[in-house]
Amino acid sequence: MIFTETSLQGAFIIELEKLTDDRGFFARTFCQKEFAAHHLNPNLVQCNISFNHQKGTLRGMHYQAEPHAETKLVRCTKGAIYDVIIDLRSNSPTFKKWVAVELTADNKRMLYIPENFAHGFQTLADNTEVFYQMSEFYHPESANGVRWNDSAFGIQWPADEGIISVKDQQYSDFNL
Repeated sequence: MIFTETSLQGAFIIELEKLTDDRGFFARTFCQKEFAAHHLNPNLVQCNISFNHQKGTLRGMHYQAEPHAETKLVRCTKGAIYDVIIDLRSNSPTFKKWVAVELTADNKRMLYIPENFAHGFQTLADNTEVFYQMSEFYHPESANGVRWNDSAFGIQWPADEGIISVKDQQYSDFNL
């Protein structure tokens, strides 16, 4: 695996190191030892899938608050997404900054998202599937989010909003 840190400290784009032959290729998508060697949380305890029918669907910006903060490893297994993360660590030099990465079934990139980052995405194709691995079990009492269009962050989305849940629309303005 090839680990490239984004402009947000601790957040990484992970690309596959493919071993190819006439059959195709083989690659690891996760290795506890390699994650630990890059000082990333190697303890992933839960996996989820998000399926989205329509291009332009927007999910986010979600995070799980302390004491159940989680890291995420996100990969698009079908279709394509514009994946966005926001650094919500108040003591970080990149506090309130965001990064976007295009994850597609074709490029097979993954995004490693540290604890205390908000995460969301907008689909770039119909029938898009996203696979998540998390370091913490889901705790509804810790589930939280910030609004995708909050001026505190100024995220530039690739398309006008499409389908978005009422819950995601109703997060209040960010203030910390």
